[in-house]
Amino acid sequence: MTTSGRPPYPHVHQINASDGGVPKLPVLEAKVTKSGLDGDRQRNLKVHGGPDRAVCLYSLELIERLQDEGHSIDAGSSGENLTVTGIEWNELEPGTRLRIGPDVRLEVASYCAPCELNAQWFRDGEISRISQKANPGWSRLYARVLRGGVVRPGDAVEVERKV
Repeated sequence: MTTSGRPPYPHVHQINASDGGVPKLPVLEAKVTKSGLDGDRQRNLKVHGGPDRAVCLYSLELIERLQDEGHSIDAGSSGENLTVTGIEWNELEPGTRLRIGPDVRLEVASYCAPCELNAQWFRDGEISRISQKANPGWSRLYARVLRGGVVRPGDAVEVERKV
């Protein structure tokens, strides 16, 4: 463990799910399938969910930096399923593959545009703070599931390669 209490390797910090909407709340583990996390759903399937948006990812380090700026965002607030830590977030882009724990394999499919429901977590409703277009490297990411399995907090996250 490091002085922060976190394992000294990239890992899943928190797993988040909801019955629709935000915030998504922490769960102890989740089964990941081609359609996303069991027990999680999205309210608007036109812009969320589906095979190319099965899992939403975000960085704990970016959340902490946003908090330092005075935003009330927290892990799961913006609708991410997996809050990860220890990864060079700005190096992830569509095509990047991730290995999570012993079983799960994901491929980043796209950047996730901020939703107006996230305005509550940002000073002055400034959701563009997590927009890839307005602030490259600060966006959440959507991923497709290449191989499912169970994920737990503390599971190692490895950036495999971009295809």
